[in-house]
Amino acid sequence: MADPRTEAARRRTFAIISHPDAGKTTLTEKFLLYGGALGKEAGSVKARQGRRSATSDWMELEQQRGISITSTVLQFEYRDCVINLLDTPGHRDFSEDTYRVLVAADAAIMVLDAAKGIEPQTLKLFEVCREREIPFLTFINKWDRPGKAPLELLDEIEETLVVEPTPVTWPVGIPGDFRGVIHRGTGIYTRFERTARGSTIAPEEEVEAAEAEASDGEWWLAAKEEVELLDEVGRGVDVKTFLAGESTPLFFGSALTNFGVRFLLDGVVDLVPPPAPRRLADGSRRALDAPFSGLVFKVQAGMDKAHRDRIAFVRVCSGRFERGITAVAERTKRQFSTKYAQAMFGQDRDTADEAYPGDVLGLVNANDLRVGDAVYVDEPASFPPLPAFAPEHFMRARVKDTSKFKQFRKGVAQLDEEGAIQVLREEDLGDQAPVLAAVGPMQFEVATYRLENEFGAPIELTATPYTIARKTDSESASRLNAMQGVAVMSRDDGTQLALFESKYWMDRVLADHPELTLDRMIAEGGLN
Repeated sequence: MADPRTEAARRRTFAIISHPDAGKTTLTEKFLLYGGALGKEAGSVKARQGRRSATSDWMELEQQRGISITSTVLQFEYRDCVINLLDTPGHRDFSEDTYRVLVAADAAIMVLDAAKGIEPQTLKLFEVCREREIPFLTFINKWDRPGKAPLELLDEIEETLVVEPTPVTWPVGIPGDFRGVIHRGTGIYTRFERTARGSTIAPEEEVEAAEAEASDGEWWLAAKEEVELLDEVGRGVDVKTFLAGESTPLFFGSALTNFGVRFLLDGVVDLVPPPAPRRLADGSRRALDAPFSGLVFKVQAGMDKAHRDRIAFVRVCSGRFERGITAVAERTKRQFSTKYAQAMFGQDRDTADEAYPGDVLGLVNANDLRVGDAVYVDEPASFPPLPAFAPEHFMRARVKDTSKFKQFRKGVAQLDEEGAIQVLREEDLGDQAPVLAAVGPMQFEVATYRLENEFGAPIELTATPYTIARKTDSESASRLNAMQGVAVMSRDDGTQLALFESKYWMDRVLADHPELTLDRMIAEGGLN
């Protein structure tokens, strides 16, 4: 039986974050290619069937829209390490899902477009990393296309994120004419060769300085001078400041052509910290070799139309998991079976007989589990609660065909449990016409699509006058409900939210009635 501490030391669990269209999904696929989890060509997933082409963007709506709207777990081995890659939604409307994924990660890779640099959503996701105290690597993508100068990008990162970029690799050639990279740790210049559509691993050639100057001329000399400048100003990788979130090791490349991908994957193995003892709700930490414990960070239904089941994604925090053990859900104190534990690979799944700290399990049809739940064996464990994001968009939902009300109610409850959207109910209407509350409007599109396609319950959404929400309590709720421009509604977990028609009116109520409970929620305005 393997020691959990030894196995944990082999794990690297990280998330990939980026602004939409920065190349996150492409990079995810290329990691799988370099890790041997794909066939000889990218897009050919080495799964049971050996025929699937979708990896991280498994939801049909994602493939239609061309963006990631739900998180995904992918596991593969590389350099004798077990890599747990958590792909995250790229769109800001799903930042709440990204936050939950980062709770399960030990580090992140921030992907930047070489031409666009720091975009608004990039900054917001970085703030999530900072909030979670997650160290992160940076990958400057799309260097095969026209873009900003490398030193300009370094200045932008430092000024905007207030973090020091420390390049591990440095590009030879300007954006749009990418020749290769100099690895600052070894000083070796590696030249890349294109492959057809980037479908196979890019051939690499280590080039001596004299040959590089002869073949790449001014581009080699310019890159060499810039590397010397970085050395002079002390811009070398510092593990201590990286782990503290004060610096970010930086890599240049092109995920589409596979240039620089291997160096980044090596950086994951060399720099991303392995799982550490997890902080508990009381402030103490649970040892890696303590009995099994895990944190539910995601619940998802409808991943496979053939199964039609519900999966709770659990980050293993301590101990050795063995399939079939009887675990306890800390919130309900109820026991549940783990007979159907799965190892997830995007939409695909295989039986998971064991798992160790850092791994992610899919517990099938553990229907009592909710996002944020702690699960354990023998020794109770309770982790800090996951905060809910402040919704800013509110729509009332009604089923179009009343004969489908049962399916509607089931579907709404499922979306609520997943955290796909917040469901608010008024006492007199209940499930007849709940209010769907979202961080961003695209959540309504996903909810509408899934209710129709997964649950057979087409809905109509109507606008409400509300624009902002605050948490309240029962004592304040009765007084707030009596006011104009305010409505108090409840979530399934018992949390009460006071909805206001405008921030002006909310501020007026706060000024006139400071004794009322109106608490802020995390990340108003999406992500602060």
